[in-house]
Amino acid sequence: MAEVIPFKGLRYNLDIVGDISKVTTPPYDIISKDEQEYFYNLSPYNSIRLELPKEFPGDNEEHNKYNRAGETLREWLDQKALLREKQDCYYVYQQEFQLDNNKTYIRTGIIGLVRLEEFSKGIILPHENTLSKPKADRLQLMRACNANFSQVFGLYDDSEQKIPTIIEGYYTNHKPDIVLEKSVVGSIERIWIVDDADLTQKISEAFKGKKIYIADGHHRYETALAYRDELKSKNPNHTGKELYNYVMMTLVDMEDPGLVVLPTHRMVNNIKDFDFDSLLEKLNKNFIVEEYKVENYSLTKKQQTIQDILDKMGLHTFVLYSGERQSLYSLSLKSVDVMRGYHPNRHSSYWNLDVSILHTLILDELLGIGEKELAEQKNLEYTHSITEGINEVEKGNQQMTFFMSPTTVKQIQDVSLANEKMPQKSTYFYPKLITGLVFNKFC
Repeated sequence: MAEVIPFKGLRYNLDIVGDISKVTTPPYDIISKDEQEYFYNLSPYNSIRLELPKEFPGDNEEHNKYNRAGETLREWLDQKALLREKQDCYYVYQQEFQLDNNKTYIRTGIIGLVRLEEFSKGIILPHENTLSKPKADRLQLMRACNANFSQVFGLYDDSEQKIPTIIEGYYTNHKPDIVLEKSVVGSIERIWIVDDADLTQKISEAFKGKKIYIADGHHRYETALAYRDELKSKNPNHTGKELYNYVMMTLVDMEDPGLVVLPTHRMVNNIKDFDFDSLLEKLNKNFIVEEYKVENYSLTKKQQTIQDILDKMGLHTFVLYSGERQSLYSLSLKSVDVMRGYHPNRHSSYWNLDVSILHTLILDELLGIGEKELAEQKNLEYTHSITEGINEVEKGNQQMTFFMSPTTVKQIQDVSLANEKMPQKSTYFYPKLITGLVFNKFC
């Protein structure tokens, strides 16, 4: 089963770089061009210069953004702007945040190295398909820098709560080594450095026998696998103990009270010859459709009504809001068995996903938004905000929004164990892990 070990992480030397809030970023894959520019200007030591380096005119195979990232890393090491730990460590990583309900959540994980395993072994389990272009990009960066700059986000199932108990016993009796009062993702971030050899061994032992479920970072994980295979083939003295056989991960217990998955609502646009009455009629085949008049409702009341419907009716229920009506429509699936006819060769865990039901029975079947349209990024946009889903329709930017409940952690586990893959944009773990707290250099 999974092998998890401590490591000598690279961390910023705050005597040189200053405020750590100036050098951390969100994950590279959610950073826009404008945000990239912002982080570049925030500090000459910002981690954006490693994780998402700029392209320049005239770049070629020898001089490009990847090589510049490698040169930057070497410069920072020479300047001692980055320092390697003197002994192997785990890093307890806590994020404190609030949602729209004003409730405070604290998600606690541990950063360590996880041995890379082929998915076929059933030790590290994915739930998403990946795309070749992002993997090619990350592989070139890894070749140039020989490092992990951001963590893969993994989950583990610990019904006996051994690992969370060990972690809690440490952080409740020690002050955090790093604190960001407000991070780039809006959370309070805390890091405790665990370097006691007996305790790190105890943590490693507790992970034996566990499976790791990838929550976020599938492209980074598969890239690390490819890089391992490259280095292994070039190393006649390969032992399997080299650091390139591992990937840096943040691991969170599936029962952690701060583990939050947000819904990803679907906004639909540019459907030609769209007829709303015809859509409602067709929806009645597989769904119980109820209308809620909201003509005189404020934005806040509409938002609350949508949330109340989803909370009350639970899984397999959607809420439709269209610019053609001043009404909301709840859509409750009559029977999940209908999914068997569309996907006879897929596991029941796939049929039971709300996102699978929405894409199969509504988006594809009734609106013509199938795999081709999704790949071409036609007709569909995404939001985690009910407010944005309403506003975009009322502004005329979207024809309709389908609001849905979030995928549950149990569903993610079931799909992963069944060797199934979810549709794109099925999960959104909040908040994102930030980059820049600790790096992993392979040598």
